[in-house]
Amino acid sequence: MANNESRLVYSTDSGRIKQAPTEQVAESDGTVRIRRETKGRKGKGVTTVSGLGLAAGELKTLAKQLKQKCSTGGTVKEGVIEIQGDHRETLKAELEKLGHNVKLAGG
Repeated sequence: MANNESRLVYSTDSGRIKQAPTEQVAESDGTVRIRRETKGRKGKGVTTVSGLGLAAGELKTLAKQLKQKCSTGGTVKEGVIEIQGDHRETLKAELEKLGHNVKLAGG
């Protein structure tokens, strides 16, 4: 087997080989973008926060803080925080307080 992309999965000496999971950090250009979206949500608006460049665990923690500040629900999907409703100004103030460079995107 001369495939360079192959990896050891099982060995008779030590059993199953486990690899440590690696956390993926979303790419960021240093600017956090906040926008309001309704597409694909049957007219219901959400505020999305993208470009944070944080690991998944840190992103969930920040999302929880932002949801509590806005007193609403939300989620984290593919490195983007979604907050239910239009809370752009509240989120901008809160993220700037945390030291992020924030830009309101969209119309």
